[in-house]
Amino acid sequence: MSDLEKVKAEKFIYLTTTGRKSGNPHTVELWFAVADGHVFLSHEGKMTDWMKNLKRNGDVKIKIGSLKLAGKASITSDHGDSREVGKKALYEKYYGPASKEVLDDWFELSKVIEIVPSS
Repeated sequence: MSDLEKVKAEKFIYLTTTGRKSGNPHTVELWFAVADGHVFLSHEGKMTDWMKNLKRNGDVKIKIGSLKLAGKASITSDHGDSREVGKKALYEKYYGPASKEVLDDWFELSKVIEIVPSS
């Protein structure tokens, strides 16, 4: 069992990005899901500071429970496989099984962020 699999039931992730203007660390608490060895996040609405930060520099640090990892974060394309895997994992973790139509509606205005842990 991978380290991510051991902590996937935790409710929150602490994501640290590097400030795009200040260069300082910026940490936020978010919902997350684990699928295919990657971490997925989502956000509906305008791009937040942490999203703008990772768009500028995708090198991030994450803390889930006692697990601390570095990784590379990116906003998935609107119709890519990673987006589909991520939105399904996120919805099912927090709300339960759902049809494709429910998932598509829920994520219509949302961005899905994928974090690939560093080796």
